Amino acid sequence: MKRRILFVDDEPNVLDGLRRMLRAERIRWDMHFAESADEALREVCETDVDAIVSDVDMPGMDGLTLLQKIRGTDRTRDIPVIILTGRNDSGLKRRALDLGASDLLNKPVDSQDLVARLRSAIRLKEHQDRLKDQNAVLERQVDERTAELVDSRLNIIWRLGKAAEYRDEETGNHIVRVGCYSRVLARALRKDRDFVETIFLASPLHDIGKIGIPDNILLKQGPLTLEERGIMQRHCAIGADILCGDARPGIAILSQNPDRSPASVKPADNAMMKMAASIAMTHHERWNGTGYPAGLSGEAIPLESRIVALADVYDALCSERPYKPPFTEARVMELMNEEAGRHFDPLVFGAFERSLEEFRSIRADLSDVALCHLPQECAT
Repeated sequence: MKRRILFVDDEPNVLDGLRRMLRAERIRWDMHFAESADEALREVCETDVDAIVSDVDMPGMDGLTLLQKIRGTDRTRDIPVIILTGRNDSGLKRRALDLGASDLLNKPVDSQDLVARLRSAIRLKEHQDRLKDQNAVLERQVDERTAELVDSRLNIIWRLGKAAEYRDEETGNHIVRVGCYSRVLARALRKDRDFVETIFLASPLHDIGKIGIPDNILLKQGPLTLEERGIMQRHCAIGADILCGDARPGIAILSQNPDRSPASVKPADNAMMKMAASIAMTHHERWNGTGYPAGLSGEAIPLESRIVALADVYDALCSERPYKPPFTEARVMELMNEEAGRHFDPLVFGAFERSLEEFRSIRADLSDVALCHLPQECAT
């Protein structure tokens, strides 16, 4: 494929001389000629150019200004530019090179010297273009692999959260809705993107500790005794330990990977797991200090847990349970309002009121019936 070379000079006789001088190179070069820097700039912005040979002294925009503009945009910054000059100025070459010129030649230019410099500049650009193409392919592969890992992690989180819910016969779709509600509340509270996405991933694991509660207590139909209630409340600490407890067994497994050196295997410092553990431990605390397991109150309760507490209660009130039918929205809002400032942080409750329409939409889109009718590949 021919390489496209652009020559720039305000003197037509100079361009004619270059045209005649390089006649033999037409077999490999597609040569174009511009009589001003403005004309040259328009051409390089509209078409692909492999190299530019430009005079310095031209009326209007000069060659060095043209060079600056070419280096100033992503589309053109890698085009090699050779500067031609009739000046006897020892500092000109330094200024041109500082601005990104590939080379500087004095007029009258020797044809063989110009051809040699252009060939060298074009070869260098070809190598750079190949490297850019290879990097683009690698970046695309990394992006695809990263997306796969994110999808896998999200899938594992949902399934782990559902494992706890299967134990106490709650709907497996509850955790999906709690995650979505929590994200809406975090946005309404103007939290940053990292917090919003982390709580979306972490909140479905809020009740993972129920895995460790005996069936005779977890599945009991009647009211719990005081002792049974104490055992039930242990699911908070169990969940926190599952999510952020002793990492040594996991480190031991990772250390058996032949592709990893023992020094590279360290305890995970994962923001999502830390938030998930915080939520598991404290999402049953209440704003007025009457919750469990520690009786925390007010802002001593982590914000993520105050958010999930509201999302969890709202979804439970709207949903059917073995011990109750779903409540009407009017009844749900009545009960929620009663708990504002008692169970719920007033600030979080205000965000809930502002976001009620989004909650309704999530409730409709992710209802148990709606998800049950999704194709299997969508439901998973």
